[in-house]
Amino acid sequence: MLTIEGIVEEIKFRNELNTYTVAVLDTPDGKATIVGYIPIINIGETLRAEGEWVYHPTYGEQLEIVNVSLVVPSTLNGIEKYLSSGLIPHIGPKTAKKIVERFGLDTLDIIQYNPERLKEIDGIGDKKLEKIVEAFREQGELRQIMIFLQQYGITPNYGIKIYKKYGKDTINILSENPYRLSEDITGIGFKTADKIAQNMGISRDSPYRIEGGIRYTLNAYASNGHVYVPKDELVKSTKNLLEVDDNLIEDSIRELAVKGVIHTMNYEDELRIYYTPFHVAENNVARKIVELSRVEMDNINIDINKAIARIEREEGIKFADKQIEAIKESVRNGIVVITGGPGTGKTTIIKAIIRIFQEEGLNVSLAAPTGRAAKRMTETTGMEAKTIHRLLEYSYLEEDMAFGLNEDNPIDSDLIIIDEASMVDILLMNSLLKAIAPGTRLILVGDVDQLPSVGPGNVLRDIINSNAVKVVKLNEIFRQARESFIVLNAHRINRGEYPILNRGKDFFFIRGNSPEDIVNKIIQLCTERLPKYYGVDPVRDIQVLTPMKKGEVGINSLNKYLQQVLNPKSKSKAEKQIGDEIFRVGDKVMQVRNNYSIEWEIVEAGIVKEKGEGVFNGDFGRIMEIDEDLRTVKILFDEEKEVEYSFNQLDELKLSYATTVHKSQGSEFPVVIMPVFWGPPMLLTRNLLYTAITRAKKLVVLVGDEKYLRMMVNNNRITKRYSSLDIKIRNMLAMF
Repeated sequence: MLTIEGIVEEIKFRNELNTYTVAVLDTPDGKATIVGYIPIINIGETLRAEGEWVYHPTYGEQLEIVNVSLVVPSTLNGIEKYLSSGLIPHIGPKTAKKIVERFGLDTLDIIQYNPERLKEIDGIGDKKLEKIVEAFREQGELRQIMIFLQQYGITPNYGIKIYKKYGKDTINILSENPYRLSEDITGIGFKTADKIAQNMGISRDSPYRIEGGIRYTLNAYASNGHVYVPKDELVKSTKNLLEVDDNLIEDSIRELAVKGVIHTMNYEDELRIYYTPFHVAENNVARKIVELSRVEMDNINIDINKAIARIEREEGIKFADKQIEAIKESVRNGIVVITGGPGTGKTTIIKAIIRIFQEEGLNVSLAAPTGRAAKRMTETTGMEAKTIHRLLEYSYLEEDMAFGLNEDNPIDSDLIIIDEASMVDILLMNSLLKAIAPGTRLILVGDVDQLPSVGPGNVLRDIINSNAVKVVKLNEIFRQARESFIVLNAHRINRGEYPILNRGKDFFFIRGNSPEDIVNKIIQLCTERLPKYYGVDPVRDIQVLTPMKKGEVGINSLNKYLQQVLNPKSKSKAEKQIGDEIFRVGDKVMQVRNNYSIEWEIVEAGIVKEKGEGVFNGDFGRIMEIDEDLRTVKILFDEEKEVEYSFNQLDELKLSYATTVHKSQGSEFPVVIMPVFWGPPMLLTRNLLYTAITRAKKLVVLVGDEKYLRMMVNNNRITKRYSSLDIKIRNMLAMF
């Protein structure tokens, strides 16, 4: 075994997920290339590497390392390179040179034990000194913690996240209860935490393990949209996961209930187990819905029939009976639900309601769950619409993210209209309703036949099914909309009827005989046929939607194929590989989890016009810049918001040339292409097909086998969601 020591001069390659690294060391005997798994490495550091020389046919002689360790720089040159590497803020090459010239070989000891002396260097004052000392301390802590984590198979990508969460207490916290990782660190699931715990010698019957397994199971159900889990089902699923006795699981359920972590509810001889925040949210939403439905609204001093007639005359339109009903009920009631499919006039109603209220001098607020839905609402109404998070002023409050508007500081509005309400989950609806003051009207607009929210709950459907709220269901398709085969076929599919194919100009079916044939035809559509005949931009205007993640026609495979043809590798485009995924400048990407704290800017002509926080699950963006030196990626979301990600945050993004139908909710695209082929029956459903084609504004192209298209139309299976909101609303109503 050979040992070499040198200064890290260049990092040629690094996989952030598994830490495999190719680096060049400057050793006393010359340059040496080392390859292997290095938990943390930075240019300018001095490393001691042990291993064996191997010969690579392309790259020549390399040291394949077995062990690697950090060596405190012991030469003036090494210390200067280390300080000027960018690891420590406010110390660049010039300042590093000054410090080393002043303190020589004692430099690092001075920084660690007598940092006040750094103020002897021109340009270093109290503020800079504080940041330098803090960064130096964090580097030492982080390296010690990374070494601790590496022995349990935790990659640096997650190690940095763990350190940011627990700080200097990381080792103590994880030594006591490693299962906290699955609760606190996004991306680390229970199974990974369990493997780490087993390596650390934690007993399989440990209360921490059983409690962690129950939490994991509850979270798994929540990720599938469930608000609670029946107790027998929870015990069975947890037992399959942990392989322990039922009694231990039931004891832990009781203990978690005593701690207040979970809540139990009996209904018709079924014990329902909730994470407490979900139970509280459901109760609050039920109470608030009833309060809004029962409050006596102040009559608007207006002749509603005359107002409707005037709008019809001035706009040159004729409202349908259901539209008139929706407008009148919105004036009379504290809360109204307006639901209907495409082409039924929801936007026309919203515009009329806004006009009536504003002409009375009343404040109107518009919002939607996603940025794209809010932007579309702004375009169709001519009035600013916000995301619900922005409406509720989501930002840092007392060093944590929270909604600035709530029951103590409600929304200042007389009428609030929420579009795409089917996408709102139980937690977000709870936050919204808490910020609505008594006397404020609420209108929920959405298509109840679309897929439900990605998050837990079945909120819009439950509110409708409770029979406690005035619901207006629009069912008449207007003449202009009837000319669209997208609209026509959406309603046919929703009724269980087979769509009319290849007769109009906006709805086509192309046969594909195999997954390979389907993929090739989708690529041809994106690269040649649609850009040529419709003049659409293949990246900006075309969205491929698919029911599945895996398989030849799943998003993972399709994104690789589409990236190769729509944004191919080029010397002029920087790229970064994270695991199996390559991100390249120009790529279309999607945020795949809520990040409430990440900052964004809207920049016009080099001037920052607006700042804010939050990028949310399902937001689409485009990669503008990849900076290897700063280890950052800049994304442009919704063609206006610039967001900077560190390389360690790239697991929040996925390529999105193709995405799942679920992730497309709340968005509209000029063109939608969808593969139609075999998949699990739970995915090939009528409402998934309906949701997919209603995302398109101008053109739908289905590619595949008609057999599976018929299967989807006939499969009216709606996966049951465990939710009690409708029951709680009815129970709450009985108490009023």
